[in-house]
Amino acid sequence: MYAKSTATIASILSAAQTLFLDKNYADVTMTEIADAAGVTKGALYHHFPSKESLYLEMMHADLKEKQAIFKSAAESAGSCRERMKRVVESFLQLPPQKRELIKLVRRDINIFRNPTRERLVRAYQSALPEQVEKIVRDGIRDGELADADPRLLAWMHVALVEVMITDYAQKIFSDRAAMADYVVDLFFSGAGNTQ
Repeated sequence: MYAKSTATIASILSAAQTLFLDKNYADVTMTEIADAAGVTKGALYHHFPSKESLYLEMMHADLKEKQAIFKSAAESAGSCRERMKRVVESFLQLPPQKRELIKLVRRDINIFRNPTRERLVRAYQSALPEQVEKIVRDGIRDGELADADPRLLAWMHVALVEVMITDYAQKIFSDRAAMADYVVDLFFSGAGNTQ
């Protein structure tokens, strides 16, 4: 019974990810999610009493998974630059749908009221910017990065990475390694001409 329930929940969450990436939050219905997951509406509502609870479970589960991945890369041995590259590579190695989910935090955040919104923002910050901030703090301490606000630098780095998952960037770079190198080089060297 438990294995079947776990499989049903996984199927529902997978279907929800696809639908919420394809459409705005308001345009996705519980009926569509049930149909896409191959479950009855009764089964869907048994596991998730509302679209909001389903969406939030989907996002929190995804962010928890990402936090574990990024934390491992952030806490690995090596220079600031090497660890930053590991975080970027970890992100870029995720399946495209998993990479895209991160965009939903920004797109949909204003749909929810506090404290729900605050919990979602907090989960996002714990998953990605705070992991990068740890590396930045070490880089500043070790002289690899200029003395600047570590949180601001971490957010700038995250923004660079998120640009790399746009359709345009995907056309420019043929592989993930080139993308990771570009992001890390741009972060460490800036966009100025060094010649």
